[in-house]
Amino acid sequence: MEFPFLHHLSLWRTCRNIQIWTIFLLMLLLLKSGGVYSDSDYLIGLGSYDITGPAADVNMMGYANTQQIASGIHFRLRARAFIVADEDGKRVVFVNLDACMASQIVTIKVIERLKARYGDLYTEENVAISGIHTHAGPGGYLQYIVYIVTSLGFVRQSFDVLVDGIEKSIVQAHENLRPGSILVNKGELLDASINRSPSAYLNNPAAERKKYKYDVDKEMTLLKFVDDDFGPVGSFNWFATHGTSMSRTNSLISGDNKGAAARFMEDWFEKENSERNYSVGLKNDRLPRRVSNIIPGLLDNHHELLEISANFQSLPSRSATKNSSVARRVRSARRQAGKPEFVSAFCQSNCGDVTPNVLGAFCIDTGLPCDFNHSTCGGKNELCYGQGPGYPDEFESTRIIGERQFRKAVELFSEAKDEIEGDVDYRHAYIDLSTLEVTIHKRGASKVVRTCPAAMGFAFAAGTTDGPGAFDFKQGDDKGNPFWKMVRDLLKTPSKEQIDCQHPKPILLDTGEMKKPYDWAPSILPIQILRIGQFVILCVPGEFSTMAGRRLRDSVKTVLSNDKDFKNMHVVVAGLTNTYSQYVTTYEEYQVQRYEGASTLYGPHTLSAYIQEFKKLAKALISSEPVEPGPQPPDLLDKQISFLPPVVVDGTPHGVDFGDVCSDVPQNSTFKCGDMVTASFWSACPRNDLMTEGTFALVEFHKGEDNWVPVYDDDDFCLRFKWSRPSKLSSRSKATIEWRIPDDVNPGVYRIRHFGAAKSLFGSIHHFTGSSSAFVVA
Repeated sequence: MEFPFLHHLSLWRTCRNIQIWTIFLLMLLLLKSGGVYSDSDYLIGLGSYDITGPAADVNMMGYANTQQIASGIHFRLRARAFIVADEDGKRVVFVNLDACMASQIVTIKVIERLKARYGDLYTEENVAISGIHTHAGPGGYLQYIVYIVTSLGFVRQSFDVLVDGIEKSIVQAHENLRPGSILVNKGELLDASINRSPSAYLNNPAAERKKYKYDVDKEMTLLKFVDDDFGPVGSFNWFATHGTSMSRTNSLISGDNKGAAARFMEDWFEKENSERNYSVGLKNDRLPRRVSNIIPGLLDNHHELLEISANFQSLPSRSATKNSSVARRVRSARRQAGKPEFVSAFCQSNCGDVTPNVLGAFCIDTGLPCDFNHSTCGGKNELCYGQGPGYPDEFESTRIIGERQFRKAVELFSEAKDEIEGDVDYRHAYIDLSTLEVTIHKRGASKVVRTCPAAMGFAFAAGTTDGPGAFDFKQGDDKGNPFWKMVRDLLKTPSKEQIDCQHPKPILLDTGEMKKPYDWAPSILPIQILRIGQFVILCVPGEFSTMAGRRLRDSVKTVLSNDKDFKNMHVVVAGLTNTYSQYVTTYEEYQVQRYEGASTLYGPHTLSAYIQEFKKLAKALISSEPVEPGPQPPDLLDKQISFLPPVVVDGTPHGVDFGDVCSDVPQNSTFKCGDMVTASFWSACPRNDLMTEGTFALVEFHKGEDNWVPVYDDDDFCLRFKWSRPSKLSSRSKATIEWRIPDDVNPGVYRIRHFGAAKSLFGSIHHFTGSSSAFVVA
């Protein structure tokens, strides 16, 4: 027997259920579009911004070589940031800089700007700013005297572009915050690093050394950020190797091997993503190209190409706007509206005694290995140099070490499966390392020791095998010599207490006790732990040696392992973070007094002090207790002094305009992959306009009629912008642009273009551009 009303009731219930589910799904969509959490545990956001400083006249930071003055760009520098927030609203920010190191005064001013913009959302407690340690970036942006002597004091342009770029990268990351997940992966990279001070490493206890297979850390740890809607949007990884593939004589701004790896990774993802095939790894064993598949209908008739190129000779200079180079920049043209740009950062770790010059150190006069203990050749340190895999071509060494890191990162990125889960948290404190009491435990007994005011030893002046020093200094010197002690005493004679505290370091510069005209070295330093689920970042303000980093990591792991929430944790050391205080070695390595030990500023117990204070942060983290903020570091911005002369005026020969070609590409010329194409232009000082998010140099492809498509700019590894003037006092200058044609370039008609800005005698800035004659790439 049928009951019609039951059928109608069932139908009504079905319709009602459909309505309820429809409303529920619509609510979910609305909630998601409003930026609240979906099923993901986190909000993630990434950002990136240009921080390329003055490409002329400014000393580069890292080698302390007064002759290493910037005069062009190898490729641009960037600040790359990520923000992660959990469901409770706690968040952390990590910024990776293509710079030698972080700077206390830069960090202070960035935090001030963030507080003005966001209130207490981003503070010194949850924001970390770290440097990759390239030695090919403009200096003058630190506030302590010892770090700005070679740059003729403080360089406001270097400082401003960093503060601006860091802030903008964080703002981008904040505005990109969306629901997403984070994956972690790690693996060994064996051919991108060796130990440059093995004699010091061997002074560590044999039992401790036996715990490790290598005398440097070979592990790369990578975070993969995945947006719920867009898929992968970035990756950050930590791996220890120095940014010294580019030598102490290089004058082109460069991100060195880590900056190169980041370029390669971002380009790879752009290409793979455009093919919807990002996860398959590297194809055909080729490095990616910035531009692909944007030029339809390529001509393959060489004669036709020559006819086209003959119609485009070099053009007279013409005026440009301030934003002209920004508009022509390759990456700007390739961004997809509404979708976050893919950001990849290669971060620094405990790189203190780690070099990318993996062939070893040799004497340049004999070709024999350098002295093992002192890194000298016939008693002279100036002849001992480490050799990279592309030796003697430093650009090739940079490419190879960068490519090796990039390839490992792609592998880890493509295979990442372990998902990060858990709370976001952080702890931060300032400590005064000039006079910190440290409790040392040894053989069941304990004693209290102290750190010392900062001081640099004689071996500091010897430099390293990556960049040797001068005169008769040598590594492994625990005595010093009377002549240099006499010179030292003209600046500051160290007290007996300081000499005893720093023993066995013979003091060359007693920087911690030198206060005129203001502080020569830092004493108050930040330490910080960032936690994202089972991933922990130890932010340290210096260069930890391999074993020093291992001891710090193990000590913090021991504390955190007492909490069930930290099982299967990943702990990385982020070196050169928030400020800079040179090196940190183990107590045993300090006794040897190689460069790293001589540059461990606060005495033999520096590492023990860090371990003690980081354990306090770790205990506070697992107990959810606050920590004492500690003494505030000084803000010395108003005391800074600069002796760098300003740009007075730019000029050209009579009858010549800025941007005119002075050395053209040969007319009717044809080039092939691997060739170098060069053009020179009458130019002006690059300090007049840093071309931030723009370019000084461009390679354009002829697409038809008078339509030229930008394909390579000065953010590409294959394009170099070189600037020169005939003498220091000359107002005239030239820009030379070199394009090494990549292996996978599209055949066709190309030209080289230069952008610049000239300063008049009255101070006004005139922007200009010029183009070379066209040429064929077959």
